[in-house]
Amino acid sequence: MLSTTTGYAILALSCMQSHENGSLIMVKEIAANTGIPKPYLHKLIHQFTKSGLVVSRRGYKGGVALTKDPRYVTLLEIANQVDGHQWTQKCLLGLASCSDERACPAHQFWSQERTEIFNQLSKTTLSDIQAFEQKNGKIVISLDDINKNEIRFQ
Repeated sequence: MLSTTTGYAILALSCMQSHENGSLIMVKEIAANTGIPKPYLHKLIHQFTKSGLVVSRRGYKGGVALTKDPRYVTLLEIANQVDGHQWTQKCLLGLASCSDERACPAHQFWSQERTEIFNQLSKTTLSDIQAFEQKNGKIVISLDDINKNEIRFQ
């Protein structure tokens, strides 16, 4: 249901902390840790910088960080920013025209499931993703942690 780009965005953003913490992480570190191709990642970071969700600083001690606390960034917000709101309206069977008036055979089921997915994405935050990934030892949270060798790449 969510695009690959949205999945990449969620992973990339979950590597970042709030800028208020003073923690910046370099894009190359995010790419190395997540496996997201660097050119693709740069485009995503640029998109989120333009929208105001990410702040970036160039040069020595530069990097990127979230402008908001990860506890207040929902996966729905990210999905809508990457794919727009139309991703929530797509037909399960891929039909161009599927609505209550002209419903496909899976329309009623999909409408209910789509509501559940929407609700889950609305209440799941980047902080939840960070906790999950940290538990599994896969996501780097800050450049300071890398420099202190407290978190290692897998």
